[in-house]
Amino acid sequence: MLDEKKTAIIFKAFCDENRIRILKMLATGEKCGCKLLEEINVAQPTLSHHMKILCDSGVVLGRKEGKWTHYSISPEGVRIAIECLQNLTIISS
Repeated sequence: MLDEKKTAIIFKAFCDENRIRILKMLATGEKCGCKLLEEINVAQPTLSHHMKILCDSGVVLGRKEGKWTHYSISPEGVRIAIECLQNLTIISS
């Protein structure tokens, strides 16, 4: 079971509309930061902030290629996030 700090970091990734849009885009496969920037109507520093939060959560992975980073959803990060939610919502009698 994850500690409260790591749990909060994971759920922070899911509590912003732009990050949800980014996750939906990444659900169709790896995307370059430049492509995300075109689709999400934010400035580059704002996109970098969102991507840092997503990567810190473990739900998204970044892969550097030249000057751009390519992002994808981490199956392992998703599994951990699901387990985390399940553990938090178990009702014990």
